Amino acid sequence: GATAVNEAELSAQNAANAYLRAQRADAQLSARLADSVLADSLVGIANEELKAGVGVALDVTRAQSQLATVRAQLIGARNERDRSRLDLLRALGEPLTAKITLADSLNGLSVRDTSVDEAASIDLAMRSRPDLRAADEQLRAVQQQVTAIKAERLPSVSAFGDYGWVGKNKLLGTYDWGVELSVPIFDGLRREGRIEEQKAAANEIDVRRRDLRQQAAIEVRGALLDLASAREQVDAAREALRLSQQEVAQAQERFRAGVSGNADVITASLSLNSARTQAVDALSSYQGAKVALARAVGSVTALP
Repeated sequence: GATAVNEAELSAQNAANAYLRAQRADAQLSARLADSVLADSLVGIANEELKAGVGVALDVTRAQSQLATVRAQLIGARNERDRSRLDLLRALGEPLTAKITLADSLNGLSVRDTSVDEAASIDLAMRSRPDLRAADEQLRAVQQQVTAIKAERLPSVSAFGDYGWVGKNKLLGTYDWGVELSVPIFDGLRREGRIEEQKAAANEIDVRRRDLRQQAAIEVRGALLDLASAREQVDAAREALRLSQQEVAQAQERFRAGVSGNADVITASLSLNSARTQAVDALSSYQGAKVALARAVGSVTALP
């Protein structure tokens, strides 16, 4: 029934969120690996400059310090990646010793520009959400119970008949038949009490049903707001990442040309580190908002 579908939606939501966390952990690990490659190259450049007599030991120390920081972040990212795999296996109900490979990456998931119609999403939620469908079924069941109790007041007609034999030597056929009309008149007001009890239950379910529908509409609107905001954050984070990469490239050129020390390169690499993290977070928030919207309209199990 609707209750089982609701449980399936919750399980699908938990699995989808666990999958997104695993993708985010993979993306963060990739970002830290890229940071470590950059930091290692800066150490190499600083050492070359020092050996050539055009650099100073301070530049080497700065580069080595940056490399040590990035390596510590890389260790944390690997640990987070491994933990996210365990959480995903648990969400999927698989043995914790099972090997798992993600089918795609966070960057590979679609980021669409098309807007979602709010009215259509709310209408879909009213028709699809299993908790609303369960409340509708409960209300119909109680209303049918009231109708059944009221029907007990109606007269009932039944027919009866019997055929047999009488006599010892000469058997004669005998029969008995008739129609019986039963009219319920008085049952000590028990029937009316049962009707009022069921009506009260129906009113309670109807109030809860209206609250659920209002809550569903709020969740859909909130999810759409989060989705739109996350989409803008993705664009902003990607632009910041592009500019940070450009800043690092320009700072490296100045450092190689001997125009400046590697302080500018270190500063630019720190900005790039932050920009990569923000880009991953923005993509993760966007995909998480998609899952939240699917849950709000009751279609998590239909997600690709």
